Amino acid sequence: MTISGELALATMTEVSALIRTGKLSPVEVTEAMLARIATIDPKLHSYALVTPEIALSQARTAETEIQAGRWRGPLHGIPIGLKDLCFTKGVPSAAGMTIYKNWVPDDNGTVVARLAAAGAVLLGKLQMTEAAYADHHPKTQRPLNPWDAAHWAGASSSGSGVATAAGLCFGSIGSDTGGSIRFPSACNNVTGLKPTWGRVSRYGAFALSDSLDHLGPMTRSAADAAVMLYAIAGLDDRDPTSLPAPVPDYVGACTAGVWGARGLKIGIDPTFNAIGGDAVVAALTTAAAKVFGEIGAELVEIKFPDVSAVLELWPPACAVETALVHRETYPSRKEEYGSTLASFIELGLATTPLTLARAAIERDKFKGRLARLFTGLDLVLIPAMPFAAPTFEQMKLDNPDVVGKLLTFTAPFDMSGSPTITLPAGFTSAGLPVGFQLVGPHLSEAGLLRAGHAFQQATDWHTRHPTL
Repeated sequence: MTISGELALATMTEVSALIRTGKLSPVEVTEAMLARIATIDPKLHSYALVTPEIALSQARTAETEIQAGRWRGPLHGIPIGLKDLCFTKGVPSAAGMTIYKNWVPDDNGTVVARLAAAGAVLLGKLQMTEAAYADHHPKTQRPLNPWDAAHWAGASSSGSGVATAAGLCFGSIGSDTGGSIRFPSACNNVTGLKPTWGRVSRYGAFALSDSLDHLGPMTRSAADAAVMLYAIAGLDDRDPTSLPAPVPDYVGACTAGVWGARGLKIGIDPTFNAIGGDAVVAALTTAAAKVFGEIGAELVEIKFPDVSAVLELWPPACAVETALVHRETYPSRKEEYGSTLASFIELGLATTPLTLARAAIERDKFKGRLARLFTGLDLVLIPAMPFAAPTFEQMKLDNPDVVGKLLTFTAPFDMSGSPTITLPAGFTSAGLPVGFQLVGPHLSEAGLLRAGHAFQQATDWHTRHPTL
């Protein structure tokens, strides 16, 4: 069987089944994906670096093993992409920075090693903002949104969102410190899972803010996210902050189908969800909630905890840790930094101990309020962004109505370390995707995936793809 454009946009689980039964070869899938990247990505710029030699070598190994009956699981022979902050042995890993454009790690980070152990095929490293902060380095070509090139593709996992949406990989790894799995997922119409902080090891990933960073999968379905999360989750001796909790059967959590949401208590705060005042986002978020009610969930009106303090304090809390990360190269190599990242580091250097102490205290208070909220709920349903993807011109204006509000539904859950899943919810009249989030208590990824899969069995938003 040959791979067509339609199959390139299929889900990982669909392609995996074809590979396992011999209807598709990992080598032919990889060759076709590399050809697709060569044809389409010059217009989208989602890849920082393509690794055809590695991909084809891994694909040949996978093919040999599968033919010999040594199938490793649903990632075996599946071509994926990595955000370029993942340390990859023998491959330049620049984290969106010119300083590290020629830096080649001697070893794989834990996530990379675990994906390789699962048999995944590495197509390349995906473009990202400078050091995973808000903007791309001035010398970097930013990825373009495949739905509308004039609109934002999200940050900082922009390349991961674009490549996954455009069928240039079957899944990718993103990172999230203030919203950077969720923004590009919503902007590009893909499914993104930000796990509980510590659920996925951060060893061998370039840090923006150690206490806020999360690594997670970006895919075309919740079932695919389950496959990737199962491969990368779990305790890692090389990351002392990784959680020792057992890794549940995330893939099995998605087998219940449309009725997987039955019995779930999902909290909704209409006032909180209306922040930003975008009528389309409000309508699509309400419609998503209605779907959950129709497939058996219990919708409970709640009052969501106040997020104003953690939103105010996320920037200095993150900036201080960013300054710590860059202490060896900033300000000594300041001229090699883009202005956006440099300004953020300066904020960190100027932050007072009193502000940092307040951030830690308010963070703990918010965690406690969330934990109390979840004693009577399974999940909370909220928007992913207050509005659909803004234009690049709107982002350039540094308009507080755009930039300041973007963090409303995302940064609080980096401060709390809570897991969330972002799901496609529909489109604006201009054809731009809109996403929503489900948020759960710590280590509730199986429930999030089960609910996300149930929603996607009842809707088809996640099956819509951009015209390329």
